[in-house]
Amino acid sequence: MSKERIEILARALKREKEARKISEKILESKSRDLYVLSQELKEANTKLARLLDQKSSQLQGVFDNINDAYLVIDIQGKVLKMNDVAVDFFGYNIENETINIVDLIYAEDKMYAFNSFKQLIKEGFFTNYVARIITKSNLVKWVQVNATIIYDDKSKPIAAQGIIRDITADKEAQNQLIQSENRLSSLISNLDSGILLEDQKREIVITNKKFCDLFKIPVSPNLLVGQDCSNASEESKGLFKDPDGFVKRIEELLQNKEEVLDEELMMIDGTILERDFIPIFTGAFYKGHLWAYRDVTLKRQYRKSLESQKEKYSRIIANMNLGLIEVNTKDEILMVNQRFEQMSGYSEAELLGKKGKETFPIASDQKIISEQFNNRLKGESNSYEIVVTNKKGVNKNWLISGAPNYNLKGELVGSIGIHLDITEFRLLEKQKEKILKELEKSNNELQEYAHIVSHDLKTPLRSIDALVSWIKTDNLGKLEEGTLQNLELIEKTLETMERLISNILEYSSIQSDLDLHVDVDLNKTLEDVYRFLLIPQGLTIQLLRKLPIVKGDATKFQQIFQNLISNAIKFSKKEKGLIKIDYVELDAYYQFSVEDNGIGIEKKHHDKIFKIFHSLNKSKESTGIGLSIVKKIVELYEGDIWLKSTKGKGTTFYFTIKK
Repeated sequence: MSKERIEILARALKREKEARKISEKILESKSRDLYVLSQELKEANTKLARLLDQKSSQLQGVFDNINDAYLVIDIQGKVLKMNDVAVDFFGYNIENETINIVDLIYAEDKMYAFNSFKQLIKEGFFTNYVARIITKSNLVKWVQVNATIIYDDKSKPIAAQGIIRDITADKEAQNQLIQSENRLSSLISNLDSGILLEDQKREIVITNKKFCDLFKIPVSPNLLVGQDCSNASEESKGLFKDPDGFVKRIEELLQNKEEVLDEELMMIDGTILERDFIPIFTGAFYKGHLWAYRDVTLKRQYRKSLESQKEKYSRIIANMNLGLIEVNTKDEILMVNQRFEQMSGYSEAELLGKKGKETFPIASDQKIISEQFNNRLKGESNSYEIVVTNKKGVNKNWLISGAPNYNLKGELVGSIGIHLDITEFRLLEKQKEKILKELEKSNNELQEYAHIVSHDLKTPLRSIDALVSWIKTDNLGKLEEGTLQNLELIEKTLETMERLISNILEYSSIQSDLDLHVDVDLNKTLEDVYRFLLIPQGLTIQLLRKLPIVKGDATKFQQIFQNLISNAIKFSKKEKGLIKIDYVELDAYYQFSVEDNGIGIEKKHHDKIFKIFHSLNKSKESTGIGLSIVKKIVELYEGDIWLKSTKGKGTTFYFTIKK
C-alpha cells in the first residue's frame, strides 16, 4: 500500500472518529431531553388522573343532587344505584332490598318497555321514552326517560343509566285538555247552526254536520278538517239567488275583518239563512275567523204569516164585539161603541168629553196609561193590560191595543183603542194555577204511595228469601240436588220479582223518560226470560228468526216478553204446547208476535184484557196487571199492541216498537 493511500485512510479514520464523538454528544443530549420529557409526561398523567377523579366525583354529585330520579341498572335490569330523588319517587331503597326494573313497569306497557330496552342496547341511547310505572305503594305514575349505555374497556355493554322525570301532572293536564276539546267538538257538532272555523290560511279547523247539510257537502265534517277554503265561495255560489253577490260579500268580510251578525242570505231553493262572521285575534295577531249559518226560513215565514194574520184580524176586530174608543190629543173621549158602554157601565153621553184615566179610578195603573198615551202621541202603536174599576165599582182586567189616529192631511189628531175584557181569562188562569198546584200535590202523594206499596211488596219477598237461605243452611248436606236446584230457582225468582217491582216503580214514576240510546239485543233478552220462567214438560218455544238489536231499556223489553210468554204458558192446555216468537221489519217499526196454541180468547174480551187488574182467569197466579204493563211500555215506545185469537185454537199477540 502506498504512503499516499495510507495518509488518505488515516484522514478518513480521523474524520470518522470525530463524527462518532459528535454523534455520541448529540445522542447523549437527546437522551437527556427524552428523560426530562418522560418525567414531565408522567407528572402530567398523574395530574390528569387526579383531574378525572375530581370531575367524576363532581359529576356523581350532580346526578345525586338533580331534581329528577337517576338510576343505574345492569344488563339484566337489576338496579345498581339510585339517587335520593329516585328513592323517594319509587319508594324502594337498594341498600336494604333488591329491585329489578321489570318490577317497576306498568303491566300494559311491558312490551313497549322491552322493545325500547332492545333499542337502547343496539343504539346506545334513547330519549323521550314515555310510559307508566308502578311505585312501591302501587301508585301509577307517568314518566319520561332519557337513558344511555355504559360500556367496559372492550366496548361491551355492562350497564345502563337513565334520568327519570315525573310527568304525571302534565299527562293529566293533557288528558283534561283533550277532554275539553272533545266536549267543545261535541257541542259544536250538535249545534243547530252550521259552524265553520278557519285559520289565518283559510284552512278548516273545525266544522259540523249542520254546515255540511246547509251547503250540500256530501262528506263527513271530519274529512273537511285541513281543507283549503280559498275557493269555497266560488264552489258554493250556485246555491244562492245572488251568486256573484255572495262571493263578493265573502271577500269583503275577509278583507275588512270586522264582526258582522245576523246577515240575511237567500238560497235558490227558498231557504233563508242568517250569517255571522266573527274574526279571531290574539292580541294584534289575526288567527282566523268563525262563520255561523242558521236556517231562519221558518222564522221568516212565521213573521210574514204573523203580519198577514194581524192585517186579517184587524178587519175581524172591526166587526167583533170589542170595546172601541177614540180620544183626541188631550185624551178626551170623542167616541165609544156599544160594547165599550157595556164593558165600562157608562153610557156614551156620560163618557164624551171625559178623560179615560179620570173616569176609571185605577190609581195603580195611572202611570201605565199616561206612558202609553204619550207613546201614541209620538206615533207609536202599543198593547198593554190594565186593571180598571167600572161604574159599579167592580175591578176588571182590560187588554188594550192602541194606535195613533191621523186625519186626511196626515196630522196626528189623537188615538184609537180596542179593549178586550180578559177578567174571566185571568180568573181562569188563577184557577189553573191552583189546579196545577193541587195536581202536583196529588202526584207527589201518589208517588209517595207508590214507594210505600213497593216497600210493602218487597218486604215479604225478602222474608221468603231469608227463609230459603235458612232452610239451605239448616239442611246443609241433607238436601237432594233437585231440591237445591229448586231452592236456587226460588231465590232467582225472588230476585227477579224484586227487580221487576223496582223497575215498575221507576217506570210508573218517570213514564216517558226512556233511554233510547242503549243497544238491546232481544235475543239475549229472551235468554234471560227463559232462565226465569218455569217451562213445563211438553211445551216447546220456537224462535222463528233471530231478533234485531233495538234502542231502549233492556228491562222493559224483558217485561214485555216475560209477560206475553208467561201468559202463553199459563193458558196452554194441550199436552204438546207450542209457542212461536217472530218479527217483521217495517219502514218505521219492528212488529213482533208471540203465538201460542192454547185455549184462545173470545173476541168480546180482546179489549178488556189490556185494562189493569182485569184477568180472564181468576187464578192465584194472575194479577191482571201483566198485559196492562205491556201495553204501557209499548205505547211509551210509540207502538201499538193487539191480538188475534180463536177460542180453543190459540192466540197471537202482536206489538210494534218504533225504530
